[in-house]
Amino acid sequence: RVAGERRSGVPAAGERRLAPVVHGAEAGVPDSGRLARMRAREKATGVEQAGSGEAMEARWRQMIEDPAGHFFALTREPIDGRELVKKMLRGEDGAVVTFEGVTRNNSRGRRTVALEYDCYEAMAIEVMARVGREIAAAHEIDRVGMVHRLGRLEVGETSVVIVVTAAHRAAAFAACREAIDRLKRVAPIWKKEYFEDGAEWVEGEWDAAVGHP
Repeated sequence: RVAGERRSGVPAAGERRLAPVVHGAEAGVPDSGRLARMRAREKATGVEQAGSGEAMEARWRQMIEDPAGHFFALTREPIDGRELVKKMLRGEDGAVVTFEGVTRNNSRGRRTVALEYDCYEAMAIEVMARVGREIAAAHEIDRVGMVHRLGRLEVGETSVVIVVTAAHRAAAFAACREAIDRLKRVAPIWKKEYFEDGAEWVEGEWDAAVGHP
């Protein structure tokens, strides 16, 4: 945890927090029983808190904002990429690069009607923050913002937004590309695809990296 950072949707200081366990049978694509256990664990750790109560923050399931200006959040509401750009941009920035992941209408030759994202929220937000801070340290950029949506998304809706600000465009482009690549590879966020003839959880890069028993 970074000194001076702001958080919402996480346990208050001194509150007991359970460590996430992600291994063995818990490492693959979630089934209904696994998701139910995650929901119960989140309630036990206080993840269901509303947060600060401020109107702007009410949308965040989880949020971390540190003194360096980096911002990470999970939400079940539509994401406004322009709003995140406005939040991250400063007068010293000469470049801002934005990536938006959008729900498309097809996957592996089948017609997609919707997607659903779920995760263990307390773990996912920590991974997002770690990835963002490591990227900021490795590139000559100013700030990184990441927001991922959870729940059901219709075709055309945004699932993730990443914003990188910097003095120069080359560093901003490189950092933004690395951010989405690493987020897909390491964040414990699962995707369910709904087709015209059924639905299935998709094993993503994170699941493959963790492996199966």
